[in-house]
Amino acid sequence: MNIGVPREIKANEFRVGLTPASVRELTARGHRVLVETGAGVGIGAGDEAYRAAGAAIANTAAEVFAGVQLIVKVKEPQPVEVALLNADHVLFTYLHLAADPAQARGLMASGATAIAYETVTAADGSLPLLAPMSEVAGRLAVQAGARCLEKVMGGAGLLLGGVPGVAAAEVLVIGGGVVGGNAIRMALGLEAQVTVLDQSLPRLRSLAGEFGSRLNTIYATRETLEHYATRADLVIGAVLVPGAAAPRLITRELLQKMKPGSVIVDVAIDQGGCAETSRPTTHAEPTFIVDGVVHYCVANMPGAVPRTSTYALNNATLPFVLKLADAGWQAALRADPHLARGLNVCRGQLVHPAVAEALGLAHAPADLAA
Repeated sequence: MNIGVPREIKANEFRVGLTPASVRELTARGHRVLVETGAGVGIGAGDEAYRAAGAAIANTAAEVFAGVQLIVKVKEPQPVEVALLNADHVLFTYLHLAADPAQARGLMASGATAIAYETVTAADGSLPLLAPMSEVAGRLAVQAGARCLEKVMGGAGLLLGGVPGVAAAEVLVIGGGVVGGNAIRMALGLEAQVTVLDQSLPRLRSLAGEFGSRLNTIYATRETLEHYATRADLVIGAVLVPGAAAPRLITRELLQKMKPGSVIVDVAIDQGGCAETSRPTTHAEPTFIVDGVVHYCVANMPGAVPRTSTYALNNATLPFVLKLADAGWQAALRADPHLARGLNVCRGQLVHPAVAEALGLAHAPADLAA
């Protein structure tokens, strides 16, 4: 199969869909890989590294799209990339369509087959291709939040861990999944006072067993959310409904009760955000302030550490890329129901029910891809 890796063009995005090591695995199986020049510069992999792995180098994204069937990316295609897609293409990348109706319409109009990393599942119901970036984002959320608490960033002027004689900051993590668990680990490591809210008692028990009395585990209700959000110096939004829009848990009314100079890091922004006042930002301009509360809502947080992120992502995606390349997308999806759950758009129609529900659109039956 001919496989294409275009250079990512979203603002301040330096990750790349395939590492040279992943390319080598594909070319060793007889596949042809076409990489856009400069695609790997952000992770320290130049064109020569890709050539050494067996790839050919294309001068433009248009050349990549025109010469391949399977396109492997990191972030959702930008409008100029959507315009290059056609019915012969299979796109494998993060899509987050529930919060992006324009992209959904563009993909449907293109006729391309779009498989989203974030809705591929594992046997235990987890999301194996979202997990690596959730790990990175959860850890980065604490770094970003600590920075935003500094006065020069509009924050209250607090050191996250305090010092002897001065109280540490209070951190609230909303959601105890992969993002939340990694945020908790980092915040506790910096000696903050940490509370996690979740509605899964088994997950709260697991977190309590892992972190002990250092972590305050609380069952999530409207009352407990309001109580802890209004006390917090840093709130990390780590909620996820697979494929669907994130619930807007922090209302404008609740925001107005929060401390002046407090910070929200909304990791759920890819799915629309968990605060009513959240809107996507970039690494170039990562924050804004509403009602005295600093909002950090960068939609591609792991892009800040592209080398770590790319290698972590490839560790998870490569087995699925190999399946798609070796068998073809239809046979691969028939053979692997977990990969099949990644199918979001096919033959001009939405096929993922949660995405369709979030966008208020009808969805086609899953066997459309057969």
